[in-house]
Amino acid sequence: MSNEEVVLFLRKNVISVTCVVLSIAMGVVWYMRSDRLPEAEKVLADKQQQGELLAANIEDSNQLKEQFTALTASNEAISNRMIRVGQLAENLQYFYRLESETNTKLADLRPIPWSPPPKNAPKTNFTPVGFGLTAQGDYAQLMDLLRKLETGEHYCRVTTCTLHPLTEMRGGQIGMTINLELLAEQ
Repeated sequence: MSNEEVVLFLRKNVISVTCVVLSIAMGVVWYMRSDRLPEAEKVLADKQQQGELLAANIEDSNQLKEQFTALTASNEAISNRMIRVGQLAENLQYFYRLESETNTKLADLRPIPWSPPPKNAPKTNFTPVGFGLTAQGDYAQLMDLLRKLETGEHYCRVTTCTLHPLTEMRGGQIGMTINLELLAEQ
């Protein structure tokens, strides 16, 4: 077959020859790209997961400003209820106000030395400050003092509380010894 015959054959069968050439080209491309299919599916799955995560983040961010405002207000309220570690006079004044509100008598009020937390304890932003006090009064007054300590203006945790009779029982007067911790900002 000469070149002229080949050219003549191609001119007569343009569509058939074009289809054969395209079929061969598509077969070669398909064969070359078939080994990349698992990798492409993996990339597609990763992109879908990232898209779902972004969609969830967009949906969750709708109320972000309101939530931030609420958290800021809550942190402010918590901070207002904290005592200050270095202000011993103000901290003791809190107990004297409770003494006058409940009509009890504080016989002994002292700060308890602070001990550091254990090494493996989680780090916190707040420190418990210990106090020991002994109060005298009738049962209702002492329970009122205890209730005001636990629900008062500062966060308080009573570690021990002991009621005991006074040496000379004066008109139903009893004594109460309390060890407690007030939460303080560092």
